[in-house]
Amino acid sequence: MEVRQLRAVVAVADTGSVTRAAVLLHLVQPAVTRQVHALEEELGVELFVRSRTGMRPTEAGLAFVERARRALTELDRARAEVQPSPEVGGSVAVGLLDSLTEAVAVGLVARVRRDYPGIRLRLMTGYSGHLQEWLESGTVEIALLYDVTTSSSVAVRPLFEESLWAVAPPGDWPGGPVALTDLAAHPVVMPAPPHGLRTLLDGACARAGVELDGIVEVNTMITQKRLAAAGVGWTVLPAVAVEADVAAGVFSGGPLPVTRSVVLARSAGRRPSPAMEVVSRELERGVSHAAFSSPPRRYKD
Repeated sequence: MEVRQLRAVVAVADTGSVTRAAVLLHLVQPAVTRQVHALEEELGVELFVRSRTGMRPTEAGLAFVERARRALTELDRARAEVQPSPEVGGSVAVGLLDSLTEAVAVGLVARVRRDYPGIRLRLMTGYSGHLQEWLESGTVEIALLYDVTTSSSVAVRPLFEESLWAVAPPGDWPGGPVALTDLAAHPVVMPAPPHGLRTLLDGACARAGVELDGIVEVNTMITQKRLAAAGVGWTVLPAVAVEADVAAGVFSGGPLPVTRSVVLARSAGRRPSPAMEVVSRELERGVSHAAFSSPPRRYKD
């Protein structure tokens, strides 16, 4: 099993095409095909389903690509740490909360490309629970999480605290704070576990003796927004994700008496590389300059 074979398999999985993978790897198409076939023969399984529309990973292929990607990431990290270089370089995998991606991703990529062209970024978006799992498994190296404390596996730096908002169809709420009892008076589109926001909401409702009428569980923020805008029910989202939409009349709603603490996290057992240090600093800078319409309360050092 060779590194070039791993790179070929990951490139084909990412692009869905041997032709596009060859362009990405700066190889001719037959070379990529030979590397994939050789690896399949060595493993004794098919890694891809071939069709006219492209290459789709099999179940075995999905499992192998995930492991291969981690192995290549570790090799890139090792190379960056041991090779002398006049500039900071290497790959860094960053986990971003779905609700904060729009506010910080573009600025983060722009600053890193401008000031640190040797760093290659890989951005992955997900719920806090998924991001923490990826952080602990090594899939990502640093991540924005919320309501996570430093432990033996994760080291965190608190960034800010903000309110959760009740999000209602246009015209359903006159504006201002929303009590949990007001939220419970309507059918609610719920974020599905292991979403940390769901854990926060369930805990707050339990303490207040309030039971929500959850009509459907979803696992993306865009689905929550679409269902609320369509009048299916109310939902709950972080302030940064909805304040501008409420102000524009896309939704109605307001802050709930529930807050979340956003932290910058990394694996406690991994020595941060220079590239990780740079990206962590730039990510924190991006959060501090994000365009919050009502700035959240930030932590002081």
